[in-house]
Amino acid sequence: MPEIPGSTDRVSVLEAITDVGLRQLELEESLRALLARVRDAFGVDTATILLYDSAAERLTVHATVGLEEEIRHGVTIELGAGFAGRVAATRAPLLLDRVDRTTVANPLLWRRGLRSLLGVPILARDDLVGVLHVGSTGDRAFTEGDTDLLRLVADRVALAIKAELTSAERAATTALQRSLLPTRFPDRDDLRFAARYVPGTVTGVGGDWYDVFELPTGLVGVAIGDVSGHGLAAAVVMGRLRSALRAYALENDDPAEVLTKLHRKVSHFEKRSMATVAYAVVDPVTRRVTLSSAGHPPPVIAVPGVGSALVDVPPDTPVGLGLGAARGRRNTVLDLPDGAVLAFYTDGLVERRREPIDPYLQRLVAAVEPDEPDAVCAQVMEALVDQDATQDDIALLVMRSTS
Repeated sequence: MPEIPGSTDRVSVLEAITDVGLRQLELEESLRALLARVRDAFGVDTATILLYDSAAERLTVHATVGLEEEIRHGVTIELGAGFAGRVAATRAPLLLDRVDRTTVANPLLWRRGLRSLLGVPILARDDLVGVLHVGSTGDRAFTEGDTDLLRLVADRVALAIKAELTSAERAATTALQRSLLPTRFPDRDDLRFAARYVPGTVTGVGGDWYDVFELPTGLVGVAIGDVSGHGLAAAVVMGRLRSALRAYALENDDPAEVLTKLHRKVSHFEKRSMATVAYAVVDPVTRRVTLSSAGHPPPVIAVPGVGSALVDVPPDTPVGLGLGAARGRRNTVLDLPDGAVLAFYTDGLVERRREPIDPYLQRLVAAVEPDEPDAVCAQVMEALVDQDATQDDIALLVMRSTS
């Protein structure tokens, strides 16, 4: 059967997207080579891949043949705007038979002389990865078969990009997390510290963090928090919260006031973010701890000769949960006598899916004893972390008062 003029050779397209040689290339080089072969197989003049940034809700040109200026000019398209923006917003193929300022947002497209465009979304399951489109300067009539074939290409591209982005994000998140967690604690005779951090086996590195710092007044600040979500976005927000909390702590020794300011900052600048935070200010002279909690799990205190218990601290609203929630944050004051231990943690240590939390809190309390911080950390992890326990990331921070 003769080939229909203007139709796409299905065999050529399938060969282009399954060529073993492309697998040996770096991602960007591989995508450019793939686009070049797609351009030839479809008989078009341009082929372009735009990646979607969900936080900014915009598309950025990542690879192209025939429109290399888009890379050099740093072209971005808002979700829903122009041709690619509509493909991304609807997550459906789109055919355009008139390319001008009324139909596309990027002037480079009509200046290139394109007369028709075919675009399809790049999807990884339900996630929008980006948009793939091809364009022709001639009288190219795209068919339903062309659309189906371009979707095949988009599926292949989605797998390659998702795998690369996941690997890159995991590496960047881990590096960021390690750079922000304390590498060493203050060297003091009156307070000793130890900590553990374990990324989740399912969720990976997330927004759990802890911090210990000395203040100009001679007091010591101790913080622990858990940003909602996981991955690079949560780690970035975590870094911002950590820096902001340190800045507010320099201005005020009142933990409730520090968390109030942190809440206002997150509510205004990080409107899609929410975090639980516990912040304590320790006076090494009086052995007194002033603690405020923004929805964070209560720490465990262990006092020699007395025993261990959860600290009775009111869990005020998490930071970022509405502008009006900044009022009425409270402080709890407790004594930390010589040899006493205070253990902070994030919920990944004690929460299990579809299981009640109380038995795990009881195991935690039983594991915290008035001992050296490293020994307490080891005992807590042994008591609560088994092979199925690290679904979520875990942070544990133990402080001991010493003479």
